[in-house]
Amino acid sequence: MTAVPRNKSMIQNLYAWTMEKSAHPHAEYWLALVAFVEASFFPIPPHPMLGLMCLAEPRKAVRYALICTLASVAGGCFGYGIGYFLYESVGLWLLAALGLTDSFPAAACYLRDYGAEIILVKGATPIPFKLLTITAGFIHMNPFTFLWASLASRAFSFMLVGILFRLFGAPIKAFIDKYLAWVAGAFLVAVVAGFLVIGALSGGGDKTADKCSGATFESIGLDRK
Repeated sequence: MTAVPRNKSMIQNLYAWTMEKSAHPHAEYWLALVAFVEASFFPIPPHPMLGLMCLAEPRKAVRYALICTLASVAGGCFGYGIGYFLYESVGLWLLAALGLTDSFPAAACYLRDYGAEIILVKGATPIPFKLLTITAGFIHMNPFTFLWASLASRAFSFMLVGILFRLFGAPIKAFIDKYLAWVAGAFLVAVVAGFLVIGALSGGGDKTADKCSGATFESIGLDRK
C-alpha cells in the first residue's frame, strides 16, 4: 500500500476538521475564524464550509457570506501586516510552509506594476489570497488601495455564493458545483482582457507580463533565504 505523504494527510485532516465545524452550534464564529486565518496562513479555504452552511440554511446564506467576506478582509489586513513588518522573520517561513515561495517573486512584480487590479482579479480566484496579502505588505502597497481592492474581490468570491443560495435555496447547489467556476472564470477573463487592452494602449502591458512571469528573488531586489 502506498503511504500517504505527511503534508497531504495533514491537509486532509484540516479539511475534515473544517467541515465538521460547519455543523457546530457556533458555526458562524468558526466560519469567521477560518476565513480570517485563511487570508494570512491557514491552508484550507472557507468556501466549502460556507457552501455547507448555506445549503443547511439558505435563508441565512447572505449573512454567512457577509461574515466570510468581512472576516477574510480582516485576515487579509493581518497578512498585510506580516508582510510589512515581519517578512523576514515570519513571512518567508509561512510562504515556504505553504509551498508559495516560488510564486512570491511574480506576485511581488505584478502587485508593484498593477496594484489593485491584481487583487481584484486574483483575489476572486482559487489562487491563495494569503500570497497576495503577505506580498502586498512586503511591497508596502498603499493600505487604502489594498483594503478596498480586498473588500471588492472577497465580496465577489463569497457574496455570489450567498446570494445564489438565498435566491434559489438548496437546488442551486448543483449549479454552483458544476457551473460557478465557469461563470466566475468568464467574468474574470473579461476583466483581465480589459486590463490587457488598457496595458496595450499604454504601451507597457506585454513587457510587464513578460517581466513578471519570469521574475526571480534577485529581480525584485531580494536574496532568497
